[in-house]
Amino acid sequence: MSEIAPLVKAAARKMLLFLPHAVRQMSRPDRMISVQEVRRVVLRGEIIEDYPEDARGRSCLILGTGEAGRKIHVVCAPRGEYLAIITAYVPERDEWDSGFRIRRPS
Repeated sequence: MSEIAPLVKAAARKMLLFLPHAVRQMSRPDRMISVQEVRRVVLRGEIIEDYPEDARGRSCLILGTGEAGRKIHVVCAPRGEYLAIITAYVPERDEWDSGFRIRRPS
C-alpha cells in the first residue's frame, strides 16, 4: 500500500477535485464534512485499503481525524494533476473494528 501514498500526497498538494458523489456524502446533515477535514485526512491520514484494480483507476481508502477528533474515511484516486475525492464519510461503528481500520464481516 505504501507505493500509492506518495502519489496521493503529491496529487493532493496540487489540487483536490471533489466528485459529485463525494459532495453529496460530505454534505449530508449527519456528516457535514468540510473540505479542510478531507485535506487533513489525505495529507496526514493512514491508507488502510488499496484498490489497485479499481475500474475507475487505482484508488485507496484513507482513515484520518476530522474536527473534534471524529474519524473520517476518504476514498480517493491520484490522477497526476489532481487528487480525485471519490467519497468521504464518517465510518459506522457496526461496520468497522474499534479503530475503524478493518471491516467487520457482513
